[in-house]
Amino acid sequence: MSAPSTRASADSPRSLSGLLPFLRPYRGRIALAVLFLVMAAVSTLVLPLALKSLIDSGLVAADPGQRVMALRGHFAALFGVGAALGLFSALRFYMVSWLGERVTADLRNAVYAHVVEQSPEFFETTQTGEVLSRLTTDTTLVQTVVGSSLSMGLRNTVMGIGALAMLVITNPYVMTQVLGILVLVVLPSVYFGRRVRKLSRASQDRVADSSAIAAEVLNAIPVVQSYTQERREADRFAVATEHAFETARKRTLVRSMLVAFIITATFGALLWGLYQGTQAVLAGSITPGHLGQTVVYVLILVSSVAVLSEVYGDLLRAAGATERLMELLATRSPVEEPLHPRALPAAERGSTLQLRGVSFNYPSRPLQPALREIDLAVRAGETVALVGPSGAGKSTVLQLLLRYYDAQHGTVSIDGVPVRELALATLRQRVGIVPQDSVVFSTSALENIRYGRPDASDDDVIAAARAAFAHDFILALPQGYGTYLGERGVRLSGGQRQRISIARAMLKNPPLLLLDEATSALDAESERMVQAALESAMRGRTTLVIAHRLATVQRADRIVVLDHGRIVDTGTHAELVARGGLYARLAAMQFELAPDSATAG
Repeated sequence: MSAPSTRASADSPRSLSGLLPFLRPYRGRIALAVLFLVMAAVSTLVLPLALKSLIDSGLVAADPGQRVMALRGHFAALFGVGAALGLFSALRFYMVSWLGERVTADLRNAVYAHVVEQSPEFFETTQTGEVLSRLTTDTTLVQTVVGSSLSMGLRNTVMGIGALAMLVITNPYVMTQVLGILVLVVLPSVYFGRRVRKLSRASQDRVADSSAIAAEVLNAIPVVQSYTQERREADRFAVATEHAFETARKRTLVRSMLVAFIITATFGALLWGLYQGTQAVLAGSITPGHLGQTVVYVLILVSSVAVLSEVYGDLLRAAGATERLMELLATRSPVEEPLHPRALPAAERGSTLQLRGVSFNYPSRPLQPALREIDLAVRAGETVALVGPSGAGKSTVLQLLLRYYDAQHGTVSIDGVPVRELALATLRQRVGIVPQDSVVFSTSALENIRYGRPDASDDDVIAAARAAFAHDFILALPQGYGTYLGERGVRLSGGQRQRISIARAMLKNPPLLLLDEATSALDAESERMVQAALESAMRGRTTLVIAHRLATVQRADRIVVLDHGRIVDTGTHAELVARGGLYARLAAMQFELAPDSATAG
């Protein structure tokens, strides 16, 4: 992201608290999971007691008959404990796995839904590949924690505390010494934990970098290959991957040192306790069964500490992932919904538009005005063309009308209502747009057109395709309207993609139509067909047309000429050519007329 979070320097898994809103709806299931977890841990802690009873009563009994009967009873008790452990462990595993999958799905849906609502300003500073990395890699880490590591951590915490409590109860003097040694283990562990967490966050950032490179290049494969840059792009990706590997290696090294230290120090402390226990048996202070019970509790405690050290590392990694996901969820679009949105009046013959004193700078270019003091009024049903050189501000006008951005100064209104006072859905439902770069989704031709109005019938879709002169080429596809068009419409030509886009806008049937270079990708024959379809679609609605090819705007009711973000002239084609300004020069270049003849009109 463009603005790294200051929380990245935090030194504990507290960032996981961001998951609480996603866990809260499943309180009942969490309670059941905790219950099964505690019961499984208690079953494990009961085993050493049954073992002590087996050794002291079943093996030491003097009478052989009594010994056999005692052994049967004790083994039956051990089997009962084992069966309970198996049952509760299975129930625990199912519940926590379900929670992990459910919470991860909810989190992934929430992040995606939030991202798709962000204004284009968000995507000016955020790479798509990084967002995808957070949606996949980071949520997978969270799933590991919620669905496995957290459960293992809680279970081993209960078992470890229980085993430690039993050891203190049965051997208070020895275990007091051991606890004193274990306190010394905690301090270095905190230091190592901080290092692991910082490196975990850095590692996830490096993975996101490589994902961003891959997403960018894969979306531009034809350009990459046409310039024979495959090797260079592969090398650039390899460098990013190597950086990710090196950061991951450092994280793994520090985490390995943490695990080794905790297990070695804990095991050494507990061996000291065991040594004291064997001396007590030799001295006759405790029974062999008591020592066996102690050994098992020691093993439970050591294994719990070992598992907890592993889980702690997972928690640290997931904390970094949660931070990154919470950053996305905390992002607020600068284009906000109004608290009390207004309604729009009915638009029977198209919508009216007005830009009054509008000035605008793109956030990524704060010192370069895109529009300067624009005043423009468009009547209902009028067709207005915006022309001018590249960078004049034509597309910016459309983006402000759709409220992809908010103007820093001035007011943009539709049907007399400022767009800032309209709900975004209300505003955009009134507008249809045919963009310069036609977007075709990875689905069928039918569903691509139906995107304009999801509840439209098949007949409505086909009628829109006929109006856009797309019906014939769609029928020629292998499965007709059911043909899968490939990612980003790779199976279609540029002109065919454009006609799909036009059909989509026609199906929506809005009172305001925005055409941003709508015929730029068409050959001469297709352009004539689509131009006729567009002229038909323009009837009864307000239309704003952007075109570099002036032949497509000559029949507009009015042509507005922009240059460097200002309106420099307005009139019909004939009037503008006669005046001999910027439009006349553009016309002369495109129609190969001499400036004098162009000026003469």
